[in-house]
Amino acid sequence: MKSQDVLPVILSVVIIVIVAILEKQSKVIAAITATMPLTAALALWIVYTSANGDKTATSQFSLSMIFGFIPTFFFMVAAWLAARAGMKLSGILLAGYGTWAVGAGIIYMLRQVLGIG
Repeated sequence: MKSQDVLPVILSVVIIVIVAILEKQSKVIAAITATMPLTAALALWIVYTSANGDKTATSQFSLSMIFGFIPTFFFMVAAWLAARAGMKLSGILLAGYGTWAVGAGIIYMLRQVLGIG
């Protein structure tokens, strides 16, 4: 196994630990850290290195990630609304992931119909 395969996983775990520590100090800083584009950067790194720096593959993957941010945004909106409504964590996550799945499905179908990437 190459270090480029393992390092993103290690970095992800480190960020999760940092968020857990920061959450006790400042909820705002923990939230900012939790939402920083870490997974996007790690995914770009993985695609770039596995494609040997191919600009077309990296560009196409970047475009796909842009479309992927749309349902992720709606995941957070649904989770926020569910939390405001007093739901427990399971309901919050179900609302968020349900919304995300519907949004991701719509984006996928639109991309297929419109021939975008």
